[in-house]
Amino acid sequence: MEIKADGSTFLLDAGTGIRVFGKSESQPQDKHYNLFFSHFHWDHVQGLPFFDQAYNPKSVIDIYSPDPKLQQFLENQMVAPYFPVPFGAFTKNINFHTVEPVKPFKIGNVEINCCRMFHPGDSYSYSFTCNGKRFVYATDVELKTDAYQNNPDFKAVFENADCIALDSQYTVEEAYHKENWGHSAFCYAIDFAVHWHIKKIMLFHHEPAYDDKKLNSILQAARWYARYIDHSDVQVELARENLELVL
Repeated sequence: MEIKADGSTFLLDAGTGIRVFGKSESQPQDKHYNLFFSHFHWDHVQGLPFFDQAYNPKSVIDIYSPDPKLQQFLENQMVAPYFPVPFGAFTKNINFHTVEPVKPFKIGNVEINCCRMFHPGDSYSYSFTCNGKRFVYATDVELKTDAYQNNPDFKAVFENADCIALDSQYTVEEAYHKENWGHSAFCYAIDFAVHWHIKKIMLFHHEPAYDDKKLNSILQAARWYARYIDHSDVQVELARENLELVL
């Protein structure tokens, strides 16, 4: 996922989609990338070795995570026998930053904040605020009871956001059978957005086994559910490849 704000480029995780991005024409003119990691499971890191721009000596990459082992984790996936090209082949202009949760910081005029979520091995959600608009990236999240309580960490990141890409991988039945797998049911995601007064929710981190028909049925059910709980003002959309939103 890519965010463009205040002239800067922000990349959220490095799954296989970052390979396609690296070959696209949508590159920042200054070759400066801000890369944020929610966590380090395979589907969020395995695209990085195939990111062409990382090998460009003119590229500058600032990498952010709350985990102090950030650099070690990324280097480890590029050692033999797992990958033939070492991490050292990347541009030398790579800077690693350890983010402190719920301690906002700025890149230009964009304010970033993050908080820890429930997921095996932990995962972090990030908010990006610029010109009075806030977008939240909340992948790999299992919403527990405390997610709907007056949690000051969640309040700082989620409350009154304009848009959130939120884990809504399962139906309720599947979420019940896969408790503690680290993902949420779509109706739990709607409840979460309503609780924190979020204006628009993008159903995100789709179950790989679902086809488009199933995903569209979840979208319709999520919209119905929002009306059922009398919050039809919440905009509900389905995250899709190549979708662009302007806040």
